[in-house]
Amino acid sequence: MTVHEEADFDTQRTPDKDTISTDEGTIVLIPEPTRERLNTKQRTDYRHHREELINWMLHLGKDPDSAKGYSFDVVKRRAHDTDVFYRWVWDNNDGYTTAVTTDHADTYTQELAYSDYSESHKSNIQKSLKMFFRFKGDEWEPEITFNGATGTSPQDYLTREERQRLREAALQWDSIPAYAAMSPEERQRWKEYLSYRLDKPVSAVQPSDFENAEGFKYASLICVSLDAGLRPIEVARATVQWVDIDNAVLRIPKEESSKNRENWIVSLQRSTAELLQNWLRERQLYDKYTDSDQLWLTRHGNPYRSSSLKYVLEKIAEVANINMENRSLTWYSLRHSVGTYMAREGGLAAAQSQLRHQSPRTTFKYDQAPVEDRRNALDRMG
Repeated sequence: MTVHEEADFDTQRTPDKDTISTDEGTIVLIPEPTRERLNTKQRTDYRHHREELINWMLHLGKDPDSAKGYSFDVVKRRAHDTDVFYRWVWDNNDGYTTAVTTDHADTYTQELAYSDYSESHKSNIQKSLKMFFRFKGDEWEPEITFNGATGTSPQDYLTREERQRLREAALQWDSIPAYAAMSPEERQRWKEYLSYRLDKPVSAVQPSDFENAEGFKYASLICVSLDAGLRPIEVARATVQWVDIDNAVLRIPKEESSKNRENWIVSLQRSTAELLQNWLRERQLYDKYTDSDQLWLTRHGNPYRSSSLKYVLEKIAEVANINMENRSLTWYSLRHSVGTYMAREGGLAAAQSQLRHQSPRTTFKYDQAPVEDRRNALDRMG
């Protein structure tokens, strides 16, 4: 079964217990190609999972707040698409699981991009997967998008100038907690930290020093992502063990890498490594990191998701005077800018390594001169 599979729904006949019936018709829970792959226990597990998904689509999927579901035809189409996606995951990874991730979806759509099927068909599959991850409580921002008849493209990316402005804005946006909001114990810890930062005795640290002190969390998060092109899932997974300050690299172990195939060594600018070093010192002062190795957590102590990262990007872009209107700027825009300019400056091999692509085909989409470079070439051509 390939990623391109299209089904003849009328031929997907299974026992009654493996279907959901509505006034409009019947939806198969476990189509025959899936049934053939699973043993009895797996079929039972998968049946319950699919029943929950399809009932959610029928009754809540379109607008959960208003209890509005999708039409029968849409649910039937998307039930098929998600089932094919599951089979692809099982065939290309380690067998049966319902714990599919957005990483699987990115690889799946990359393979889909090279298929011969229409852009509208690819776009419909992508819509099915986006809906599927909403059901799971996740948000998926694909690395590439299918826009119906308009073609396939990476998400919008930042220009060189915008990258620099974003980096500089991140350096001024952050702050440490307010002095008045701290307990006496917290103030003492922060005084010791500021004593080191400001090179003055602890007794000489004043409340005004707290007001003027800069935080390093968001500066490190933005600058690392501008260097490494971190996917949202990689931001969520990043741990302090990834950081190698001396060599100015991230060392992403195989078991924690996005595609879980091999270890990755990702280059960082020396200035970025220094920001990380300062953040590693600062993060020890926050209670939410006491029992966590995660490199960055939200203010509520949760791993970052696409939505929370987009919020950070929007706030810092506002400081940087980057206009986000009429643009599809997301966290992936940082990644795509890395691919675009790394391919130009260092070649496709360098871009492939920096972005942690398994296949060079995935990197090919960056093998083109950015818009501003082509415009400058036209100016030089006269």
